[in-house]
Amino acid sequence: MTTTIFDRVGVPPIALHLGWKLISWDAEARRIRVEYRPRPEFLNPAGFIQGGIIAAMLDDTMGALVVAATDGALAPSSIDMHVSFLASAKTGPLYCVGELVQLGKSIAFLAATLEDASGRPVARASTSAKLMTVAPINAESVR
Repeated sequence: MTTTIFDRVGVPPIALHLGWKLISWDAEARRIRVEYRPRPEFLNPAGFIQGGIIAAMLDDTMGALVVAATDGALAPSSIDMHVSFLASAKTGPLYCVGELVQLGKSIAFLAATLEDASGRPVARASTSAKLMTVAPINAESVR
């Protein structure tokens, strides 16, 4: 099995809580694909995944994109984030594709789309994020 940057620097606990699993990282295209397995406790009273959880999945994917693109040297701190909710989502696998629009010296511009298992878009987001160096997460402590 191929190792990734996340095997070396670890995965944040919130990502694991969201059910995060790296599907692919394309360094040339600067795109990441992540699978999420939402938990039943993420549902709102109507039986759909709460919007804040969906926003967290989009945010988490875009953050992982910066980590992957910089080989763990930098992490993003969101300046702003715009989310468009396109459809409701239930539990079951969700897939998020993140795209690095531009990586500057101090700011990154990112976008992501969250889809259900049938490929139907659930939400889209864009963000600008300040780039910063951070101490890596201990990969062993969050597994």
